Formats: sequence, C-alpha cells, structure tokens
Amino acid sequence: MENQTPNFDLAAAHGWFSAAHFNRVWSLLDLPQRTPEEGETMISLCHSSLAHWRERPDCGPRQLGIGYWQLSRVYAVLGQAANARHYANLCLSSSAGETPFYLAYAHEAMSRASFLAGQTEAARRHLAEAHRLAGLIEEPEDRKLLEQDLAILDGWE
Repeated sequence: MENQTPNFDLAAAHGWFSAAHFNRVWSLLDLPQRTPEEGETMISLCHSSLAHWRERPDCGPRQLGIGYWQLSRVYAVLGQAANARHYANLCLSSSAGETPFYLAYAHEAMSRASFLAGQTEAARRHLAEAHRLAGLIEEPEDRKLLEQDLAILDGWE
C-alpha cells in the first residue's frame, strides 16, 4: 500500500491539510472555553498540520518552528506543561537562525511553558529575551501582535 500512487495531487493535499488544520486549531484556541473533546481535537489537528507540513517541499526550519510554537501553545492552553515545554524547546531550536519575530515567539513559548511548569526564573529569562527581540522587529503589526502576547505573560509574574 505504501508504494501506491494516489489518484489525487498528494502535494496539493499536504498543502491543503497543513493550512486547514492549522487554521482550525486557531478557531479552537480562540474559544473562551473548550470541552475536553475540543481539546483533544485541537491536539490532533495541530499534530496533523505539522505532519502535513513535514511532507511539503517548502517546509524548512521556519515552518517547523511555527508548527512547534502552535503545539506548545495548544498544550499550554490545555495545562500540559511538560508537552508545552517540549514543543517550545523544539520551536526555539528550529528558530535559532530566524528573524527577531520568530525567535521572539520561540522565547514567548518557552516563557509560557516555564510559567506553567512553575519554573519562574526560566520563564522570566525567556520573557525578557522576547521583549528584547520585540524591540528589533521592524514591522509594526508584527511587533504589536507579539507585544500583546507578551503583556499577558507580564501579568503572570
């Protein structure tokens, strides 16, 4: 079965599912409250999005970092500190050579996961680095988006 050629455009399917599942995760993240089933759906969709991204020819460290960041956020929202930290670490590793926007969001994920795990010192360190990097972001809309997320974490101290 593995060697059979599907009767559809596999690359297009990976492109569609990677984006569609990513966006569906956002619709669930935006809910003020989620049922346990919606939480499980969010996890499944997020992993699916990343799995489809991995199959795309245009997948690189940036796309992996974004996928890892979203997984970290999903697990943080669901209160799963260890999983949130695991994917935040992967996000940080993938984002090492990225622009300040992506690297700052990797530190935002590390801060969020660290706060959730009760690792306040590490959380503050990553939050400070995210704030520093925010100052290097040239695009005002990108900087504003990040600063809004960081303001939430500032309140966690």
